[in-house]
Amino acid sequence: MTKELSGKEGENRFDTTGVSRTMKAVVTVGNGGYDKLVYCDVPVPALGAGEVLLQVLAAGVNNTEINTRLGWYSSSVTGRTEETASAETTERADGGWNEGTPFPFIQGTDCCGRVASVAPGVDAALIGKRVLVRACMRKDGFGSMDTVWMGSDFDGAFAQWVKVPATEVFVVESGWSDAELATIPCAYGTAENMVHRAQVSSADHVLVTGASGGVGSAVVQLAKRRGATVTAIVGASKMDQVRAIGADHVIARGDDIVASLGENAVDVVVDNVAGGTFGSMLKVMKRAGRYVSSGAIGGPLVTLDMRDFYLKDLRLIGCTAWDEPVFPNLIGYIERNELRPIVAKTFPLEGIADAQREFLEKKHVGNFVLIPPSDG
Repeated sequence: MTKELSGKEGENRFDTTGVSRTMKAVVTVGNGGYDKLVYCDVPVPALGAGEVLLQVLAAGVNNTEINTRLGWYSSSVTGRTEETASAETTERADGGWNEGTPFPFIQGTDCCGRVASVAPGVDAALIGKRVLVRACMRKDGFGSMDTVWMGSDFDGAFAQWVKVPATEVFVVESGWSDAELATIPCAYGTAENMVHRAQVSSADHVLVTGASGGVGSAVVQLAKRRGATVTAIVGASKMDQVRAIGADHVIARGDDIVASLGENAVDVVVDNVAGGTFGSMLKVMKRAGRYVSSGAIGGPLVTLDMRDFYLKDLRLIGCTAWDEPVFPNLIGYIERNELRPIVAKTFPLEGIADAQREFLEKKHVGNFVLIPPSDG
């Protein structure tokens, strides 16, 4: 265990020897399979300047954590997440979101927590408040696109306690459960960012791929909230559930998209699938349409016919860094009950491997959530 939790320089920052207070956490020790997820005791984080300590009440499960563990973001990976998960995985220095993944570390991008303590100089009125954490942090301000991500670049919420900058916690006054709130940060933040960047309005017909997943189901709701007409692509067994959250039209995954919709049919495509269907997405877009993406679960390499791109005056919009209005918008939507959280299933924190296995089966609609033990 000690060796597994040691970093490249041999230092084990998770060593509990002589530590007065410990917590349960899942430490991801490197690129690889589920054996790289180590449930163990680690020290409770010590606060630095400007930080708050949160008791983690619930933590969402995302593709992000699985992709980071697998090193899927590496340029050497060309297949779908599921293909990478089933293959033998080696260490990939460029496999994380930014320069490199800081193994060993604690993942967990989605956090609903309660403020337990604050560093000197931080508003003590935060103590006891239930909050959501803005996981995408613009470290140099919103004038720069540089970001750091909780659970990808530094320790996250797959633990009983987590420390974060006080500027990144947002008090939420809502009757939603902890698990329901934990579905919001990453999935809905990513979805709202795409809808915001694409300037979706009531005049638009929006096509959403992967509409049963955490991000896709959030896009359906957020586009409908803006008054758009929504067509969703989803597995045949999930079509009724996606209609129930607001989709106006539903196409079964695997159907011919161009035959179903016709060319020049939609204003906006929100596509986190990519892969082999990418070309069809451009075909069904109207002139001056907007294609927006923050992922590629169907495969990162696509075939682009440049004639579809430039002859139709299309805009291709990549989305990773969240814009400034995104997270405050989400808090407002929650507090006004303008969103519907979709908790597909909850798991105890120690059951993370089971959660990720089931997540990759893609049989669910909405989000999986981990619940840490409440003691400690």
